[in-house]
Amino acid sequence: MKTLTDHTIIYDDECPMCNLYTKAFVKTGMLDANDREAFTEVVNTNIPNINWNRARNEIAVINKSDNSVKYGAEGLVHVIGYNFPMFKSLFNLDFVRVLMSRLYFFISYNRKVIAPGKIFEGDNKCTPDMSYKYRWAYIIFLWSITSTVLAFYSRLLVSLVPESNFVREFLICGGQIIFQGIIVGLVRRDRWIHYLGNVMTVSLSGALLLSPAFLLKGFIHSGIFYMSYFMIVVALMFFEHIRRVKILGLPRFISLTWVIYRFLVLLIIL
Repeated sequence: MKTLTDHTIIYDDECPMCNLYTKAFVKTGMLDANDREAFTEVVNTNIPNINWNRARNEIAVINKSDNSVKYGAEGLVHVIGYNFPMFKSLFNLDFVRVLMSRLYFFISYNRKVIAPGKIFEGDNKCTPDMSYKYRWAYIIFLWSITSTVLAFYSRLLVSLVPESNFVREFLICGGQIIFQGIIVGLVRRDRWIHYLGNVMTVSLSGALLLSPAFLLKGFIHSGIFYMSYFMIVVALMFFEHIRRVKILGLPRFISLTWVIYRFLVLLIIL
């Protein structure tokens, strides 16, 4: 790889995803190790022309030769396109630029609920602005995926529980969003939308963990097996839920109400 010299990338050092891909830039030789700077370490320094508020929302790539700054998808394309010119050419197409920018914002504005750091927010932290548009897009997208997986998984449990469908699972998941949203809103009104983003990430992780079971349905026909696997996944989700509740500074009983809702639904179904 050719190294893009005289450029510095400023990334969110408390974002696991940001750490991962900026390290990849360094390891592959796209950027020099000294040209990767953590936001929390340089936010109070005097860097010309940078908009620190925008840099919280979109990763900043600084051209040190003329002090120009590119943000977000444009900045990443600038780094990657140095070695892959075709990538930059595609980005120049209007519909591709719009699509990539929307995808970038979808991830960036939700990155703290996709993969949260140890601290949710604080002084000089690289916490993005709250975008309700992208947060609700994220919630609804994961809501749909989770409902689909659970509807299909229910077919593996027909010997134990009634088979479900997408509509029922979608309504159950929606009910939990409302149920938990109200409880968290009463406890910490400033946290409810962040909590919903986190809880949907937990739901998606559960759906992804359940998915490999579909590969076994031709070999294993035991409802007990699939129910046992389901309970193991739920246990893992529960511990992840507890971890995220702690990061958000919410009381522990929020995890208990998350479980209670599911037990109430199960009693109604059975």
